Amino acid sequence: MKFTDSRYAGAFAPVPGLVLSLAVAIPAWFAGRAVPVIGGAVFAIAFGLGIGLFYRPARAAPGIRFASKKVLQWAIILLGFEMNIRNVLAVGSESLLVMLFTLTAAFAVAAVMWRVLAVPGNQAVLIGVGTCICGGSAIAATAPVIGADDRDVAQSVSTIFLFNVIAVFLFPALGRTLGLSDHGFGVWAGTAVNDTSSVVATASAWSEATGRGDALALATVVKLTRTLLIIPITLILAGYVSLRGRREGAKAGGTFRFAKIFPWFVLGFLAAAILNSLGWVPPVAARDLTKTGKFLIVVAMAAIGLSTDAKRLVASGWRPIALGLACWIAVALTSLAAQGMLGML
Repeated sequence: MKFTDSRYAGAFAPVPGLVLSLAVAIPAWFAGRAVPVIGGAVFAIAFGLGIGLFYRPARAAPGIRFASKKVLQWAIILLGFEMNIRNVLAVGSESLLVMLFTLTAAFAVAAVMWRVLAVPGNQAVLIGVGTCICGGSAIAATAPVIGADDRDVAQSVSTIFLFNVIAVFLFPALGRTLGLSDHGFGVWAGTAVNDTSSVVATASAWSEATGRGDALALATVVKLTRTLLIIPITLILAGYVSLRGRREGAKAGGTFRFAKIFPWFVLGFLAAAILNSLGWVPPVAARDLTKTGKFLIVVAMAAIGLSTDAKRLVASGWRPIALGLACWIAVALTSLAAQGMLGML
């Protein structure tokens, strides 16, 4: 078959932007491995923002857009191979109950502070989701469902990162001051610190100080269990967006299709988790697929950095950070209070 020039150009239009995103993502990935408390996703956004100030050719736009949307969705699917539903059951109903308390607290505070601070609605949702579930991965999964733009994602990931770093240094000292047990600190770190690498760093600091590794193992499992909350939260948000779209469509005399905003990639995430839990994926393959998913997250974040106007991002000021701080404090205190009520400290 002979292709016309226009068809050829259309098929390969994403290539320049994908190559540029990949070129930013590779050094960000290695920087994240060297400094896990910051993580590759944050480095990718920072590098992308910096490069975008000076170099962002128009022909790269289709590929950057593809990376920030489609590559991001494939990354979320691959992260499902890190999940093991058996571990969720092993965590126990008490820890799951603590997660539900922190989830409620984060969204309640985000809803209140959204109005008080006049933060854009999508940013408030993303910061709330990122705080109560799993940082950048939850933000990445939620953004396409609610129609958030790249600026919203970049602002939210940057805000979550700030409190990840603070938690690594603050939580172990606070835990010792409060006299927490290994179990209590493990659940606290697992439910109140956002990104997986930051949870591991926080719990590792505690374990090194106490000479015991129980908190590290528990915090990691609790954190991975939190990640599974991506599924119900994205479906609930999709339902809400669908209901709002139907109402607006009815007022405007148009139609709204739920299938257009349904997060189909979350079904892929769930399928990957089920396959891994059933033992149908060899451990080495599951590890490699998960690692690939995490790298693709970095590629997508690089694209988001490249497509975001850094000047507009800075102009957002202190309000998103204040909202993130309020959510973070609410989650940390709620986790401790819930554990206290359940006798887990």
